[in-house]
Amino acid sequence: MTTEPSPHAMKPATAAKKLGVYLPATPEEFRAGGITREQLHELQQNPPEWLAELRRHGPHPRPEVAGRLGVSISGLARGGVEDALTTEQINALRADPPAWLVAERETHAKVLAEEERLRAARESES
Repeated sequence: MTTEPSPHAMKPATAAKKLGVYLPATPEEFRAGGITREQLHELQQNPPEWLAELRRHGPHPRPEVAGRLGVSISGLARGGVEDALTTEQINALRADPPAWLVAERETHAKVLAEEERLRAARESES
């Protein structure tokens, strides 16, 4: 990692988002410098142990949590989930889903079905 972001380097927050990890949980050296596209590609192709561990156990960023729970990010907020969750916490919610999670999953499924219906209708008009 470089110590100074170059014009061709992305911010650590951008790199963390592209890697699907929670920035505060990354090592200081990752957060301190800019990440080039080459470095990002290397991290994606050959993830170091810290990256593999974060992907396995978390904490996970909200988009990842939402995806694993089958709800939208807004649904997480409505359910009171404001922070990153670990894989263990996500699995606990899956195993014994609270009422808000059941309701949000139903809402999310309906939204996805409606989006698919509209996409199919647009394609049939073309």
